[in-house]
Amino acid sequence: MRQRVITAVVALAIFLPILYVGGIAIELAAAALAGVGVYELFRMKGLAILSFEGVLSILGAVFLVLPAERWFPFLSEASGNFLLFYLTVMIILGFSVVSKNTYTIDEAGFPVVASLYVGVGFQNLVVARSEGIAMIIFAFFVVWATDIGAYMVGRKVGKRKLWPEISPNKTIEGALGGIASAVVVALVFLLIQPNLTQHNLVTMLLFTIVFSVVGQFGDLVESAIKRHFDVKDSGNILPGHGGILDRFDSMLFVFPMMHLLGVF
Repeated sequence: MRQRVITAVVALAIFLPILYVGGIAIELAAAALAGVGVYELFRMKGLAILSFEGVLSILGAVFLVLPAERWFPFLSEASGNFLLFYLTVMIILGFSVVSKNTYTIDEAGFPVVASLYVGVGFQNLVVARSEGIAMIIFAFFVVWATDIGAYMVGRKVGKRKLWPEISPNKTIEGALGGIASAVVVALVFLLIQPNLTQHNLVTMLLFTIVFSVVGQFGDLVESAIKRHFDVKDSGNILPGHGGILDRFDSMLFVFPMMHLLGVF
């Protein structure tokens, strides 16, 4: 427990100033986190990150995260991040030709999905921060409230298993408690920050239900990945907390959904 607290304090001491400054600082931090996330996925699968597909997968994620207009000014306005990412996909797929099909499209799928999964999630974190620090705080509060509410309600009254094949400890009652907790926290936050977005209060509370459900699903997705590879944590970069994916699994789903629904 003490190790978890120390790690949390140190992580917040590093991350909060970066979050406050925004701009280049948050872009570089998000790119670094995306790179670590890809590394963790490769590590779980037992693949070397210092390989052609590992390097290209990290590059693909970084290409998605860093805003093209600032970091890749040589690109035309019509291209942007996604086509730069797709360049890494073409190179990975092209290796099936160079290797005379000893490296197949099945094998190419993993590095592509890894960079897309992590890259798009952290890309939308950067976009959210560009709308103001309140947007990031709102997303974090919704996810944290969901986690805390699900844990407390599930521990107290949880009986029916939510998805025992993937995460045996999660319950339906806990999931509903997480949603309720997120809505309450969102209501308080939106009353304090009424101009957070162009959507009205009722719409944002309905969206919060979606974000809470999506965040919990993102957590289950990461649990499914770890169960598939038979590992307890995605990594050990955060002592007592696991890896970057263990901490950001919900965020990687929530931020893109917020963007998709036009919250930022």
